[in-house]
Amino acid sequence: MDRDLLRQSVSYHGPSLFSLLKCEQSENPDFKQVVADLSKSVNQSDKDDDSPVVEQFIARKADLLFAPSWKSTTLVEEEWQEDLREPYAIMPPLEQFMEVSYEERRELFYRDVERGDLVIGRITSIRDFGFFVNLLCTAGDFERDIEDLEITGLCPVRDVPSTGNHDDPLSYYQIGDLIRAGVKDIDRYHEKLTISLYSSSLAPNLDRIKLGVISKEDLPLHYIRGEKVGSGNSDAYERLLDSSPGFSNPANVDVLLRKLGINDTRSPSLMRGLQSKHFIEDDFATAIRKKQSASWALKCVKAGVDHFKSGRHVDAMNEYNKALEIDTNNVEALVARGALYATKGSLMKAIDDFELALESCPTHRNAKKYLCQTLVERGGQLEEEEKLVTAEGLYKRAIALDDTFQEADEALQKLQMRIQVNKKIKTKTQTYFKLQLSFSRISGRKLFLCSSFL
Repeated sequence: MDRDLLRQSVSYHGPSLFSLLKCEQSENPDFKQVVADLSKSVNQSDKDDDSPVVEQFIARKADLLFAPSWKSTTLVEEEWQEDLREPYAIMPPLEQFMEVSYEERRELFYRDVERGDLVIGRITSIRDFGFFVNLLCTAGDFERDIEDLEITGLCPVRDVPSTGNHDDPLSYYQIGDLIRAGVKDIDRYHEKLTISLYSSSLAPNLDRIKLGVISKEDLPLHYIRGEKVGSGNSDAYERLLDSSPGFSNPANVDVLLRKLGINDTRSPSLMRGLQSKHFIEDDFATAIRKKQSASWALKCVKAGVDHFKSGRHVDAMNEYNKALEIDTNNVEALVARGALYATKGSLMKAIDDFELALESCPTHRNAKKYLCQTLVERGGQLEEEEKLVTAEGLYKRAIALDDTFQEADEALQKLQMRIQVNKKIKTKTQTYFKLQLSFSRISGRKLFLCSSFL
């Protein structure tokens, strides 16, 4: 059980939850290990909204609620992106669709804001010691729209980078400029913020973000969409969600699961009958989807084979390609497409398909048989091109795949005999030219001697 999370829950709900936990989880060995520590966290609860139903639910489901399986993978801390791409729906903060009072929103902001957070505002005043910024929103991991809360941040002159040794750094800024900055210091009691334009003021996952003056196009997407939310529009949230490109992204659930660190194949459930440990791997969606894809791909392969037998090679190729789009490593589709490539004379493409098929299924008889035949055929082409060494390598590959393949063995023996004959011819030719060269040198000397006597 997650000891820290359980301690927080007991500390919040008080003795009533602790008593229920001792009753409901008395047989749980994990709870017995932490019960002593939990007793130290029990304080008299001063909550006005005690809910026995909620506490009873927590107590009964504690072994599931606080199980480590909720965080079965590592939480992904992705760097904040400045562009507007949406892997999932990016929405305005939820409080914009709710009736939350000005005072409560302001109080919650000062409670939640931390050093290193990213804020965006507009310069309202420039003084000798720095400039004041009226904050519009936050960005990064902490997203709030706070334009109407009248929150002001001070950026001291020492936190404004200078572009020259003798320049006044404040001279580059004007009232009305949009500024992106990092939170440097917080006075929660007096509700004061100090901001900085140095990247060192940001959290580690935000330190690559450029701070300083920005344009309207650089404003966060949640803030831009928040401007479309009007008062009294109860359907505004649903309309914005439906219109978001990220909401239509087929991979948005996978992205969110990865960000939250939840394993989609071993996902936890609060229903005991649906605990993932009760199911085998073949019962999960990934395995079922794989079986469905393989079945659908085989239907395409069968249709392609029918087209191939009728001589409609283009239609056959389309079906094979469709099958491989559905199931990338479908062995039957690779073998069938390789056979079609071989028939059309594209031997190298055929070899690639057969080899891919054998990688997925090394014992596939047709894949091995067709690959051997195609290697021998390609070797014959290379022999005609006088690329004997390359052809020899292909024959040896075919024999390595199937040492009983006589056609490859015979082709290799003939090629090796040809290579030996060529070597002999080459040796005789070289010897002949050497003799000719020696004879010409001797003849030349004789002529020289004769001419000297004359």
